[in-house]
Amino acid sequence: MHRRLFPRALAVLALVATAATAGAPTATAEAPTPAQTRLHATIDAVLADSRLAGAQAGVVVVDTTTGQTLYDRNGDRRLIPASNTKLLTSTAAMELLGPGHRFTTDVTGDGVRRAGLLSGNLYLRGGGDPTMLAEDYDRLAADVAASGVRVVTGNLVADDTRYDRTRLGPDWTWDDESYYYAAQVSALTVAPDTDYDAGTVIVHAAPGAQAGARPKVTMTPANGWLRIDNRAETVATGETTISFEREHGGNTIVVTGQIAVGQAEESDWMTVWEPTGYAADIFRSALRRHGVRVLGRTVLGQATPEDAKPVARHDSMPLADLMVPFLKLSNNGHAEVLTKELGRVLSGSGTWAAGLSAIGEYVGDSGMDTGTLRQRDGSGLSRRNMIPPAQFVALLSAVRAEPWFDTWYAALPVAGNPDRFVGGTLRSRMRGTAAANNVHAKTGSLTGASSLSGYATDADGHLLAFSVVLNNYLTSSVKGLEDQIAIALASYSEKATATARLSVPVAPESPRVPEGLECSWVKPAVC
Repeated sequence: MHRRLFPRALAVLALVATAATAGAPTATAEAPTPAQTRLHATIDAVLADSRLAGAQAGVVVVDTTTGQTLYDRNGDRRLIPASNTKLLTSTAAMELLGPGHRFTTDVTGDGVRRAGLLSGNLYLRGGGDPTMLAEDYDRLAADVAASGVRVVTGNLVADDTRYDRTRLGPDWTWDDESYYYAAQVSALTVAPDTDYDAGTVIVHAAPGAQAGARPKVTMTPANGWLRIDNRAETVATGETTISFEREHGGNTIVVTGQIAVGQAEESDWMTVWEPTGYAADIFRSALRRHGVRVLGRTVLGQATPEDAKPVARHDSMPLADLMVPFLKLSNNGHAEVLTKELGRVLSGSGTWAAGLSAIGEYVGDSGMDTGTLRQRDGSGLSRRNMIPPAQFVALLSAVRAEPWFDTWYAALPVAGNPDRFVGGTLRSRMRGTAAANNVHAKTGSLTGASSLSGYATDADGHLLAFSVVLNNYLTSSVKGLEDQIAIALASYSEKATATARLSVPVAPESPRVPEGLECSWVKPAVC
């Protein structure tokens, strides 16, 4: 049963229903204008590129000012959307949780407190915050010390029960497990930096003092949860070939390869096995630094008693602010936390199933035909997600009426803007073109699947909603084709002269990124 039915959703559904005939006007339909004919020809020419030979391509463009469909090619075809899936997750979170929603991490105690002694357990309860840094745990520990607690006779209990214990998406591929974009999901976790890559650690390898010595390997944040197996070598000269791998089922990071004397250190972001224990380790060390001794052991996954007394608390940034690193950098962990948070808040169940149900209800009420799509996770890392381009455009058209739209729109990557937290995954694309600073869109990348869906402000000032989803190509990248379409949309004008020549836009070359990865997933980031 739908949560609500918006009047605008009916109009959007009617818009989508007519989209399939947009490319072939009937006898009763209005004839396309010269500008529309040129746009059709331009996009057709882009999609005829040899890189798409044998591939699947879906493209839909709608003028949100007039409601007119300007282009439709395979708009109803179910395609793998990759990170464009985050459009559904983010809009549902903004509406159902609200822009002011915050995640709370708190510390409580049971038992009796007397003269600095807590005769009981100390509980660290996670609220799902994906932005918790080591310094935030340090402040919590300082607050515990400031409250007068000096000795805890019981255990340090890490309570991650807000969400279930399913750490990885069921469809995620096994070979992604150690890489930061496939981090385990827990209600209690740590991010190593202000990109807020929760559930990861940054591993650094610097050359030793002389050839033959082991490189110096350190971690950010420093912790006792992971172990380093350093098999690498410092050499006198030569190419740096340092590699980091975390073995399945454990927290040993194996460092191999070589690094030459005097070379800059190599770093990489690695996922952690069991983020709850990682967070507990960081917090316990912080307590020790602030003079708080816990005599018992660390216990994971036990719920906080209802009668436990508050000791300290940390609230996250509001959801409106989290949208920036989430969407700009295509952060998979944020998407999955928000999915489970939606399930917890709306149904009391912090699971993927409950969260996806909430997302489906929202986007269905907003105009998407949920009977034509499948969503299996919050981020798009699953290859079993299937969403037609026309349904993306239906959602993009509908959310313009939401009170939080301007905040969400600003959080989308902006083409050609060099500021990493403005341009995001589009900051190195479409620079110096009509699309620069005019296209706000979500990127998507998996091996053989690429997407770009969002908005382009055209030359007449109209906001065009568009979706480009490309699947089953064999070349390493088709980002340039997406960019050509986006540039054509930003250049589109009904005021152009009828004699204007057809010219397929030239897209500046995008940065080279390993196949199937978003540019922000390459650490250090290339965008």
